Amino acid sequence: MAAPSSIFQLTMEDGVDIDVRRGGNPDGVRLFISSGNGFAIDGYRVFWEPLLEKFDVILFDMRNHGRNEPCGADGHNYKQLARDLGSVFHGVDERLGHKKSVGIFHSMSARAAMKHAVQMEWVWDALVLFDPPNVPPRSHALYEAMKAFETRLVEWALERPDSFASTDELHQVFATNRAQSRWHPQSQADMAKAVLRPDGAGKFTLTCRRELEASIYLAALTLELWPPAEAFGGPVKLISADPAAKGSPPTGAANQALAMEGKYEYEFVPETGHLLQIERPEECRAAMLSFLAAKGLA
Repeated sequence: MAAPSSIFQLTMEDGVDIDVRRGGNPDGVRLFISSGNGFAIDGYRVFWEPLLEKFDVILFDMRNHGRNEPCGADGHNYKQLARDLGSVFHGVDERLGHKKSVGIFHSMSARAAMKHAVQMEWVWDALVLFDPPNVPPRSHALYEAMKAFETRLVEWALERPDSFASTDELHQVFATNRAQSRWHPQSQADMAKAVLRPDGAGKFTLTCRRELEASIYLAALTLELWPPAEAFGGPVKLISADPAAKGSPPTGAANQALAMEGKYEYEFVPETGHLLQIERPEECRAAMLSFLAAKGLA
Protein backbone atom coordinates (compact mmCIF):
# COMPACT_ATOMS: atom_id res chain seq x y z
CA MET A 1 0.00 0.00 0.00
CA ALA A 2 1.33 3.42 -0.96
CA ALA A 3 2.79 5.34 1.97
CA PRO A 4 0.95 8.59 2.81
CA SER A 5 2.81 11.89 2.63
CA SER A 6 1.27 12.94 5.94
CA ILE A 7 -0.89 11.52 8.72
CA PHE A 8 -2.75 13.61 11.25
CA GLN A 9 -5.79 13.65 13.51
CA LEU A 10 -8.74 16.01 13.38
CA THR A 11 -11.02 16.53 16.36
CA MET A 12 -14.75 16.49 15.73
CA GLU A 13 -17.09 18.93 17.46
CA ASP A 14 -17.92 16.37 20.18
CA GLY A 15 -14.25 15.63 20.92
CA VAL A 16 -13.89 12.42 18.87
CA ASP A 17 -10.66 12.15 16.84
CA ILE A 18 -10.63 11.05 13.20
CA ASP A 19 -7.39 9.82 11.60
CA VAL A 20 -6.65 11.43 8.23
CA ARG A 21 -4.06 10.42 5.65
CA ARG A 22 -2.89 12.48 2.70
CA GLY A 23 -1.17 11.05 -0.36
CA GLY A 24 -0.71 11.51 -4.07
CA ASN A 25 -0.08 14.70 -6.04
CA PRO A 26 -0.17 17.78 -3.79
CA ASP A 27 -0.81 19.97 -6.85
CA GLY A 28 -3.87 18.04 -8.00
CA VAL A 29 -7.55 18.48 -7.26
CA ARG A 30 -8.22 17.25 -3.72
CA LEU A 31 -10.35 14.11 -3.34
CA PHE A 32 -11.89 13.24 0.03
CA ILE A 33 -12.65 9.51 0.09
CA SER A 34 -14.43 7.39 2.71
CA SER A 35 -16.27 4.10 2.95
CA GLY A 36 -19.48 2.27 3.73
CA ASN A 37 -20.97 0.96 6.97
CA GLY A 38 -18.91 -1.76 8.63
CA PHE A 39 -16.06 -1.36 6.15
CA ALA A 40 -12.85 0.72 6.07
CA ILE A 41 -11.18 2.79 3.40
CA ASP A 42 -8.00 0.68 3.26
CA GLY A 43 -10.19 -2.10 1.90
CA TYR A 44 -10.99 0.05 -1.15
CA ARG A 45 -7.33 0.33 -2.20
CA VAL A 46 -7.93 -1.18 -5.65
CA PHE A 47 -10.24 1.77 -6.33
CA TRP A 48 -8.33 4.73 -4.88
CA GLU A 49 -4.63 3.82 -5.22
CA PRO A 50 -4.42 4.63 -8.98
CA LEU A 51 -5.88 8.08 -8.20
CA LEU A 52 -2.71 9.02 -6.30
CA GLU A 53 -0.87 9.71 -9.54
CA LYS A 54 -2.92 12.80 -10.43
CA PHE A 55 -4.93 13.79 -7.38
CA ASP A 56 -4.32 15.10 -3.88
CA VAL A 57 -6.04 12.25 -2.00
CA ILE A 58 -7.45 12.55 1.51
CA LEU A 59 -8.36 9.17 3.01
CA PHE A 60 -10.30 8.73 6.24
CA ASP A 61 -12.63 6.31 7.98
CA MET A 62 -15.89 7.35 9.59
CA ARG A 63 -16.01 7.29 13.39
CA ASN A 64 -15.87 3.81 14.97
CA HIS A 65 -14.44 2.44 11.71
CA GLY A 66 -11.06 1.42 10.34
CA ARG A 67 -8.03 3.14 11.84
CA ASN A 68 -10.03 5.28 14.26
CA GLU A 69 -10.17 4.43 17.94
CA PRO A 70 -13.61 3.21 19.05
CA CYS A 71 -15.75 5.94 20.59
CA GLY A 72 -18.96 4.12 21.44
CA ALA A 73 -22.60 4.73 20.58
CA ASP A 74 -22.79 8.41 21.53
CA GLY A 75 -22.73 10.30 18.25
CA HIS A 76 -22.97 7.15 16.12
CA ASN A 77 -25.86 8.46 14.02
CA TYR A 78 -26.33 10.05 10.61
CA LYS A 79 -26.65 13.59 11.98
CA GLN A 80 -23.26 13.38 13.66
CA LEU A 81 -21.68 11.52 10.73
CA ALA A 82 -22.82 14.35 8.47
CA ARG A 83 -21.31 16.89 10.85
CA ASP A 84 -18.09 14.86 10.91
CA LEU A 85 -17.76 15.21 7.15
CA GLY A 86 -17.96 18.97 7.53
CA SER A 87 -15.39 18.90 10.32
CA VAL A 88 -13.00 16.79 8.25
CA PHE A 89 -13.36 19.07 5.24
CA HIS A 90 -12.81 22.27 7.21
CA GLY A 91 -9.98 20.74 9.24
CA VAL A 92 -8.11 19.67 6.12
CA ASP A 93 -8.83 23.01 4.47
CA GLU A 94 -7.35 24.91 7.42
CA ARG A 95 -4.34 22.62 7.75
CA LEU A 96 -3.40 22.21 4.09
CA GLY A 97 -4.91 25.29 2.47
CA HIS A 98 -8.00 25.74 0.39
CA LYS A 99 -8.21 24.21 -3.09
CA LYS A 100 -10.72 22.63 -5.42
CA SER A 101 -12.16 19.62 -3.60
CA VAL A 102 -14.41 16.69 -4.47
CA GLY A 103 -16.17 14.33 -2.09
CA ILE A 104 -16.04 10.65 -3.14
CA PHE A 105 -18.22 8.59 -0.83
CA HIS A 106 -19.80 5.12 -0.72
CA SER A 107 -22.96 3.83 0.93
CA MET A 108 -23.14 5.12 4.54
CA SER A 109 -20.64 7.91 3.98
CA ALA A 110 -22.50 8.83 0.77
CA ARG A 111 -25.77 9.14 2.67
CA ALA A 112 -24.02 11.22 5.33
CA ALA A 113 -22.62 13.43 2.54
CA MET A 114 -26.11 13.89 1.10
CA LYS A 115 -27.45 14.94 4.49
CA HIS A 116 -24.51 17.28 5.07
CA ALA A 117 -24.80 18.88 1.63
CA VAL A 118 -28.59 19.27 1.56
CA GLN A 119 -29.35 20.06 5.20
CA MET A 120 -26.17 21.70 6.53
CA GLU A 121 -23.75 23.21 4.00
CA TRP A 122 -22.30 22.79 0.52
CA VAL A 123 -18.49 22.77 0.63
CA TRP A 124 -17.59 20.79 -2.50
CA ASP A 125 -16.72 21.65 -6.07
CA ALA A 126 -18.44 18.35 -6.91
CA LEU A 127 -19.79 15.29 -5.13
CA VAL A 128 -19.66 11.67 -6.35
CA LEU A 129 -21.89 9.20 -4.50
CA PHE A 130 -21.38 5.47 -4.99
CA ASP A 131 -24.58 3.49 -4.41
CA PRO A 132 -25.96 5.33 -1.37
CA PRO A 133 -28.70 3.14 0.17
CA ASN A 134 -31.44 5.64 -0.60
CA VAL A 135 -34.74 4.69 1.00
CA PRO A 136 -37.66 6.36 -0.78
CA PRO A 137 -40.82 7.67 0.89
CA ARG A 138 -43.25 5.04 2.16
CA SER A 139 -45.61 5.72 -0.73
CA HIS A 140 -42.91 4.87 -3.30
CA ALA A 141 -43.02 1.58 -5.22
CA LEU A 142 -39.47 0.72 -4.06
CA TYR A 143 -39.95 1.44 -0.35
CA GLU A 144 -40.81 -2.13 0.67
CA ALA A 145 -37.83 -3.56 -1.22
CA MET A 146 -35.44 -1.15 0.49
CA LYS A 147 -37.08 -1.73 3.87
CA ALA A 148 -36.62 -5.49 3.48
CA PHE A 149 -33.00 -4.96 2.38
CA GLU A 150 -32.10 -2.80 5.38
CA THR A 151 -33.97 -5.12 7.77
CA ARG A 152 -32.02 -8.13 6.50
CA LEU A 153 -28.77 -6.21 7.01
CA VAL A 154 -29.74 -5.38 10.61
CA GLU A 155 -30.33 -9.06 11.32
CA TRP A 156 -27.13 -10.09 9.54
CA ALA A 157 -24.98 -7.53 11.36
CA LEU A 158 -26.24 -8.56 14.79
CA GLU A 159 -25.42 -12.21 14.13
CA ARG A 160 -22.12 -11.86 12.26
CA PRO A 161 -18.97 -13.25 13.89
CA ASP A 162 -17.03 -10.49 15.61
CA SER A 163 -13.90 -12.31 16.80
CA PHE A 164 -11.27 -13.99 14.62
CA ALA A 165 -8.05 -15.85 15.25
CA SER A 166 -6.32 -13.84 12.52
CA THR A 167 -6.98 -11.52 9.61
CA ASP A 168 -6.39 -14.54 7.36
CA GLU A 169 -9.46 -16.20 8.89
CA LEU A 170 -11.70 -13.33 7.79
CA HIS A 171 -9.92 -13.21 4.44
CA GLN A 172 -10.96 -16.81 3.87
CA VAL A 173 -14.54 -15.93 4.75
CA PHE A 174 -14.53 -13.17 2.13
CA ALA A 175 -12.84 -15.45 -0.42
CA THR A 176 -15.41 -18.23 -0.07
CA ASN A 177 -18.69 -16.40 0.64
CA ARG A 178 -21.12 -15.92 -2.22
CA ALA A 179 -21.82 -12.36 -1.02
CA GLN A 180 -18.20 -11.36 -1.65
CA SER A 181 -17.69 -13.44 -4.80
CA ARG A 182 -17.69 -10.34 -7.03
CA TRP A 183 -14.97 -8.60 -5.01
CA HIS A 184 -11.54 -8.09 -6.54
CA PRO A 185 -9.27 -10.76 -4.95
CA GLN A 186 -6.93 -8.10 -3.58
CA SER A 187 -9.85 -6.38 -1.89
CA GLN A 188 -10.77 -9.54 -0.03
CA ALA A 189 -7.36 -9.50 1.66
CA ASP A 190 -7.26 -5.71 2.07
CA MET A 191 -10.71 -5.51 3.64
CA ALA A 192 -10.02 -8.33 6.10
CA LYS A 193 -7.03 -6.39 7.44
CA ALA A 194 -8.85 -3.06 7.34
CA VAL A 195 -11.89 -4.04 9.43
CA LEU A 196 -10.07 -5.93 12.21
CA ARG A 197 -7.89 -4.80 15.11
CA PRO A 198 -6.00 -6.80 17.77
CA ASP A 199 -8.13 -7.30 20.88
CA GLY A 200 -5.19 -7.50 23.28
CA ALA A 201 -5.83 -11.17 24.02
CA GLY A 202 -4.27 -12.71 20.93
CA LYS A 203 -7.31 -12.44 18.66
CA PHE A 204 -8.81 -9.85 16.33
CA THR A 205 -12.14 -8.07 16.64
CA LEU A 206 -14.21 -5.93 14.30
CA THR A 207 -13.19 -2.26 14.29
CA CYS A 208 -16.87 -1.31 14.02
CA ARG A 209 -18.92 -3.16 16.61
CA ARG A 210 -21.69 -5.14 15.00
CA GLU A 211 -24.35 -3.42 17.14
CA LEU A 212 -23.21 -0.01 15.83
CA GLU A 213 -23.21 -1.33 12.28
CA ALA A 214 -26.78 -2.60 12.74
CA SER A 215 -27.93 0.75 14.13
CA ILE A 216 -26.91 2.53 10.92
CA TYR A 217 -28.80 0.07 8.74
CA LEU A 218 -31.90 0.62 10.85
CA ALA A 219 -31.48 4.41 10.79
CA ALA A 220 -31.60 4.41 6.98
CA LEU A 221 -35.33 3.74 7.22
CA THR A 222 -36.03 6.97 9.11
CA LEU A 223 -33.76 9.48 7.34
CA GLU A 224 -36.47 10.60 4.89
CA LEU A 225 -33.73 11.75 2.54
CA TRP A 226 -34.87 11.64 -1.11
CA PRO A 227 -33.70 15.05 -2.39
CA PRO A 228 -33.69 16.29 -5.98
CA ALA A 229 -30.33 17.16 -7.49
CA GLU A 230 -31.22 20.85 -7.38
CA ALA A 231 -31.24 20.68 -3.56
CA PHE A 232 -27.43 20.42 -3.64
CA GLY A 233 -25.26 23.51 -3.95
CA GLY A 234 -23.29 22.18 -6.90
CA PRO A 235 -22.73 19.24 -9.25
CA VAL A 236 -23.42 15.74 -7.95
CA LYS A 237 -23.36 12.35 -9.64
CA LEU A 238 -24.91 9.08 -8.52
CA ILE A 239 -23.01 5.93 -9.54
CA SER A 240 -24.90 2.80 -8.61
CA ALA A 241 -24.91 -0.95 -8.63
CA ASP A 242 -26.45 -2.56 -11.70
CA PRO A 243 -30.22 -2.45 -11.08
CA ALA A 244 -30.77 -5.46 -13.33
CA ALA A 245 -27.81 -7.69 -12.40
CA LYS A 246 -28.66 -11.12 -11.00
CA GLY A 247 -28.52 -10.99 -7.23
CA SER A 248 -28.06 -7.22 -7.19
CA PRO A 249 -29.48 -5.45 -4.13
CA PRO A 250 -32.38 -2.98 -4.52
CA THR A 251 -29.96 -0.08 -3.95
CA GLY A 252 -29.27 -0.08 -7.69
CA ALA A 253 -32.94 0.30 -8.57
CA ALA A 254 -33.45 2.89 -5.80
CA ASN A 255 -30.61 5.04 -7.10
CA GLN A 256 -31.86 4.74 -10.65
CA ALA A 257 -35.31 5.87 -9.50
CA LEU A 258 -33.91 8.79 -7.49
CA ALA A 259 -31.77 9.84 -10.44
CA MET A 260 -34.76 9.85 -12.81
CA GLU A 261 -37.13 11.56 -10.39
CA GLY A 262 -34.57 14.02 -9.05
CA LYS A 263 -32.79 14.75 -12.37
CA TYR A 264 -29.32 13.65 -11.23
CA GLU A 265 -26.34 12.91 -13.39
CA TYR A 266 -26.33 9.14 -13.11
CA GLU A 267 -24.60 5.99 -14.24
CA PHE A 268 -24.66 2.38 -13.15
CA VAL A 269 -21.74 0.00 -13.44
CA PRO A 270 -22.80 -3.21 -15.23
CA GLU A 271 -22.69 -6.52 -13.38
CA THR A 272 -21.98 -4.98 -9.97
CA GLY A 273 -23.58 -5.14 -6.56
CA HIS A 274 -23.42 -2.73 -3.64
CA LEU A 275 -19.60 -2.93 -3.24
CA LEU A 276 -19.08 -1.84 -6.84
CA GLN A 277 -15.83 0.08 -6.21
CA ILE A 278 -14.05 -3.11 -5.16
CA GLU A 279 -15.85 -5.30 -7.68
CA ARG A 280 -15.16 -3.24 -10.83
CA PRO A 281 -12.64 -0.57 -9.71
CA GLU A 282 -11.54 0.47 -13.21
CA GLU A 283 -15.09 0.97 -14.41
CA CYS A 284 -15.98 2.91 -11.26
CA ARG A 285 -12.99 5.21 -11.67
CA ALA A 286 -13.91 5.78 -15.32
CA ALA A 287 -17.49 6.70 -14.39
CA MET A 288 -16.19 9.14 -11.79
CA LEU A 289 -13.39 10.65 -13.89
CA SER A 290 -15.62 11.34 -16.89
CA PHE A 291 -17.87 13.39 -14.62
CA LEU A 292 -14.94 15.25 -13.04
CA ALA A 293 -13.42 15.96 -16.44
CA ALA A 294 -16.69 17.47 -17.64
CA LYS A 295 -16.64 19.75 -14.60
CA GLY A 296 -13.00 20.79 -15.13
CA LEU A 297 -11.85 18.86 -12.07
CA ALA A 298 -9.78 16.05 -13.59
